Amino acid sequence: MSHSPQPDSPQSASPPAGRHQRLVLAVLIFAQVLIWIDGTALTTAYETLADPVRGLGASPGQLQWATGSYTLVLATATFTGGALGDRFGHRNTLLTGMALFGLASIGAAYSQDSGQLIAARAVMGLGAALLIPATLATVSFTFEPARRPAAFGVLGSFAGVGIAAGPVLAGLLLARFWWGSVFLINVPVVALGLVAIARTVPNFRPPQKRGLDFPGLVLSTAGLGLLSYGLIRAGQDGTLGEPAVWGTILGGVLFTAAFLVVELRLAYPSFDPRLFRHRQFAAGNIALSMVFLALSAAGYYFAFYLQGVRGYSALHAALLGMPGALGVVAGAPIAARLARRTSVRLVAGTTLLVATTTMLVFSRFGLHTPIPLYVGVLVVQAAAIGMTISPLTGAVLSSLPLAQAGSGSAVNATMRQTGSVLGIAVGGTVLSIVYRRAVHGATAELPAPLKQQAETSAELARNVARQHGPAGLAHQADVAFVHAMHVGLVWAAAAVAIGAVLVVSGFRAPKAGAPATATEPAAEPAAAEPAAIQLAATQPATPPSPAAPPPAAALPPEALLGPPPQRTPAAETVPAPPPRSSGSPN
Repeated sequence: MSHSPQPDSPQSASPPAGRHQRLVLAVLIFAQVLIWIDGTALTTAYETLADPVRGLGASPGQLQWATGSYTLVLATATFTGGALGDRFGHRNTLLTGMALFGLASIGAAYSQDSGQLIAARAVMGLGAALLIPATLATVSFTFEPARRPAAFGVLGSFAGVGIAAGPVLAGLLLARFWWGSVFLINVPVVALGLVAIARTVPNFRPPQKRGLDFPGLVLSTAGLGLLSYGLIRAGQDGTLGEPAVWGTILGGVLFTAAFLVVELRLAYPSFDPRLFRHRQFAAGNIALSMVFLALSAAGYYFAFYLQGVRGYSALHAALLGMPGALGVVAGAPIAARLARRTSVRLVAGTTLLVATTTMLVFSRFGLHTPIPLYVGVLVVQAAAIGMTISPLTGAVLSSLPLAQAGSGSAVNATMRQTGSVLGIAVGGTVLSIVYRRAVHGATAELPAPLKQQAETSAELARNVARQHGPAGLAHQADVAFVHAMHVGLVWAAAAVAIGAVLVVSGFRAPKAGAPATATEPAAEPAAAEPAAIQLAATQPATPPSPAAPPPAAALPPEALLGPPPQRTPAAETVPAPPPRSSGSPN
């Protein structure tokens, strides 16, 4: 790649043209593939990390934090990452994000305990929070509006490559090397990406720079962090009644409320709660949060079900998930065509009901359920999710006036990531509490230290059974885990069902003769995704970011990308609305 980057000055920089556009898009694929390979590789390694012999002997709470620390930082720092790109240039934030991700991957690979792994994963989340908005912003800067949908489609297809390749690569490495090798997959991608980005990508900075909103960053991180900690601690203690549990959860709620109050007082907030006055925007975003919550929890369960209970290797478990990716690929484009012909309400509402049904079917799986049935239900579920998230995300953004599309993208990103964080926290906690109660009778005669281990997780119970007995403990642990998984999947199905109700009620057409208001669009957008791409591409705000993908239902490329970012050359920007009198510019 011999092209030199564009000048750093935002005034003198101009979008690449011709072959250079294609080179920039090819280079940005490194960042896209990196994030998705990493996320899916970690889920494949859950069972190994929980094993006290082959891994770190990580408890369920520690595994929840290994994923949750990454997603928590990503959820709360993405809008700051976008603002840093606006201020210092998006090539610079791409390079910084890649370097952070690579260094933290090495740290994760050689972690000596779960605490070090959790810390390394948090730094990786910070790297991703810089990569995602910079990647999408650079695509919007590079391609004119008419060509952006195709560019984002190409980028999205390689997100699918990362989702499919991550588990298989991790499974191959785990079959021959230690658990940390799954994180070293990232290192060659980072090395190639750094060189390619430095030589090819322009350092675009829009003429209008946003503030960094440090109060919002601190309050949102504290609120979501305390809430997640309290929920995970509930799983470790087996109760919500301890002061350390409910007090932490209460603190998280209070910090989150303070965050919303602070954002309401700003004229240009990073997360604008006022947008929830739009009925479709509120219903769609909450529904998406419910979907991501359910998928994160289900993915967590099935990582242990396939490898722990059913005894499949990491590689075989990854291969079992491949048909689900094909279901997503097939479902997403079908949804776009159906939404154009009918409505997003009909398509997303129906597919969410199908996804609810598949969750309930999964909740009846046991120790000896035929695996072909698992694969078949997974394909149906993945296709339903693929037909839900893409059109619903586009419709949510298209429901807003043009001047609010940028801040709407930031809210959409935060809501989806929050759903993923809470899915791991709540889903893992339900699993821990129910498992502990179900296995209690089988551990009654064990010495106190062994009893505590066996009641912590099924993986530790199997290890106790191998070394100390009693006979049948491993089987009882598997039975208790499956029972706990059943309970968790019923709650996950309820979350998806709530999303279906919200979509059906929130996207209903206005009554005949009712005038459209400033907060209610006159009609539901039918083919929302392309419209959202061009709509969101005109506003300077943070783009949405993908969420960590559960292995039980890989997400569609369009859903991973969401609507594109809002950083474009000055000729394409839309004048910002005047500041409100109640706050100062962000």
